[in-house]
Amino acid sequence: MNKARSFLAAAAAFWLAPAPAAADQASVLDATVTANGDGSYSFSATVRHGDTGWKHYADKFEVLGPDGKVLGTRVLYHPHVDEQPFTRSLGRVQIPIGVTEVTIRAHDKVHGDGKRTFKLKLPPRR
Repeated sequence: MNKARSFLAAAAAFWLAPAPAAADQASVLDATVTANGDGSYSFSATVRHGDTGWKHYADKFEVLGPDGKVLGTRVLYHPHVDEQPFTRSLGRVQIPIGVTEVTIRAHDKVHGDGKRTFKLKLPPRR
């Protein structure tokens, strides 16, 4: 009877133990936009992702138009394991006339496009 109890206790401990932490989808926590004098826009995005190294990290963020078309991309060339969340910028993005709002979306090497995005209203062109 003792062996059976020990086995059940061990099995319960195994199945009820929390799973090891894993990197989830890349999320955009915040973003800003500035109109430039040449008619383009500059963006700054704060991204969070549980980067684990070169095989799994947030590798870019994108500026999307209302139709989902990618208007600009900031490539992130290395993992940010010890810098979370992190903020990066993208300048000189040309936005079509008539577009008044964009979405910022992050991407990681394993999960692809993140679901937590950030919408920004564009300031008037200079």
